[in-house]
Amino acid sequence: MDNLPYYIYLTFGLTLLLGLFLFYKATNYSKTFLKIISVWIAVQAILGLSDFYKITNTIPPRFAFLLLPPLVMTIVLFNTKKGKQFIDNLKLNTLTLLHIIRIPVELVLFWLFIHKTIPELMTFEGRNFDVFSGLTAPIVYYFGFVKMKLSKTILLIWNFICLALLLNIAFNAVLSLPGVFQQFAFEQPNIAILQFPFVLLPAVIVPLVLFSHLALIRQLLYDKTH
Repeated sequence: MDNLPYYIYLTFGLTLLLGLFLFYKATNYSKTFLKIISVWIAVQAILGLSDFYKITNTIPPRFAFLLLPPLVMTIVLFNTKKGKQFIDNLKLNTLTLLHIIRIPVELVLFWLFIHKTIPELMTFEGRNFDVFSGLTAPIVYYFGFVKMKLSKTILLIWNFICLALLLNIAFNAVLSLPGVFQQFAFEQPNIAILQFPFVLLPAVIVPLVLFSHLALIRQLLYDKTH
């Protein structure tokens, strides 16, 4: 991992910052979100830099700590009064635009594959079709929220398709991690995601993208703003 070109780290870092900014904007600049996400990133940075996730033979697997806390937080927010209020006050247009970060994420994954730190199946040359979400996000944003030409049904269909694409790559990525649960890519496991800064992909970027879809779907179903 030490010999990766600098542009991979730079692209990933800028993508992370863009995703955080767009979500922060969607929250109407919530300081609470900023504090929580800052602490979470700091914790994951410390664990990643200390090679905590490189130990892959434990039960339960250590990578679960990348995924479970954001998942629990999402469940709590969707099932509490204050959480629902937070979700329903998010800006749909900004949440939609946030998905453009999936384009540089796909580039980073492709570069990581070239440098033999993730398997091909995690790229657009393999089983990962998530780039569709990033490429269509600005189109959906423009016609759905600027021109107001897209119906609620179309917006929902787009969100469900992109959500399925996200879950597909997440599923394949987890089952490509080295360890007792590995099912795919034994010739080239998914090792990049276990190291800093790429631990922030499953710990921060994926949860933000997932939450954005779920929040959009909830608001559209309740017809709050569109």
